[in-house]
Amino acid sequence: MIELPQTNDLFVFLIVVKNKSFIKAADELGFSRSYISKRIQVLEETLNCQLLHRSTRAIELTNQGEKVYLWAQEILLDVRKMSEDLTDSSDDPQGNLTITSSLGFGRQHIAPLLSDFVKKYPKVSIRFDTIDKMQDLVAQHVDLDIHIGNHISPNLIAKKIANNNRILCASPDYLAKNGTPEVLEDLLQHSCLVIQERDSAYAIWKLNSDNGEQQIKVSGHLSSNNGELVRYWALSGQGIMLRSTWDIGHELEAGNLVQVLPEYRQDADIWAIYPTRLSNSARLKACVNFLEQEIPKRLGFMI
Repeated sequence: MIELPQTNDLFVFLIVVKNKSFIKAADELGFSRSYISKRIQVLEETLNCQLLHRSTRAIELTNQGEKVYLWAQEILLDVRKMSEDLTDSSDDPQGNLTITSSLGFGRQHIAPLLSDFVKKYPKVSIRFDTIDKMQDLVAQHVDLDIHIGNHISPNLIAKKIANNNRILCASPDYLAKNGTPEVLEDLLQHSCLVIQERDSAYAIWKLNSDNGEQQIKVSGHLSSNNGELVRYWALSGQGIMLRSTWDIGHELEAGNLVQVLPEYRQDADIWAIYPTRLSNSARLKACVNFLEQEIPKRLGFMI
């Protein structure tokens, strides 16, 4: 029978590599240095390879150690998920969730809702990251991505959370000085504020209307990958922007921004995207259901 490494030994190995020291690893784990050394020795004997180069100053991974280090992370993550799934139930969801979203929407809306969620389900722990680029959810071990936009990878599962459109708008001051565009081609004569969204090509605005989809390549003096900066510039009278209604609802109501070419829009609904079925995880299902209920309430006045 093939002898397999113990998960505890793999865990000790990861702690040693993280600290680059047997002594520091022993201090972190609360064991003696001799115990740490023994567990690494047993692991090396079990795998029949040397994992570490040892010196008086530091330790370094061997080539084989590099491979074991990567595998150990995957193995322990799977073991942790298995343990969480066994204790995770629909009546009492518990365990860890890693959630991502875009910076602006995540900061304004998702972060407050996740705070409410963990109050309701105190046995669930959440790691929430804001990332303004598309990512591989499986490779990055992300359980849930709250995504704005209708371009979704076919290998992922998606559930629509709320309706959302991106619309064209500008400040009253800008329109008073530069005129209001009446047809789509008029945008070519205007200063357009360009943002690189997660799911869109740079400076190419694809817009929907009753006549189908049209696209136009715009230009202007100011551009950014940060939506809040573009919003600030638009409010300052610098040009026309294409921005989600969730972000500018208050400004439209107050008259600080005015919609232009209202017959055009860009569909950019809000989706929960996840790599595994909700039935496989009670905590993920609880979180998605919670956001599905609360996001439309939070955005109802502007969508």
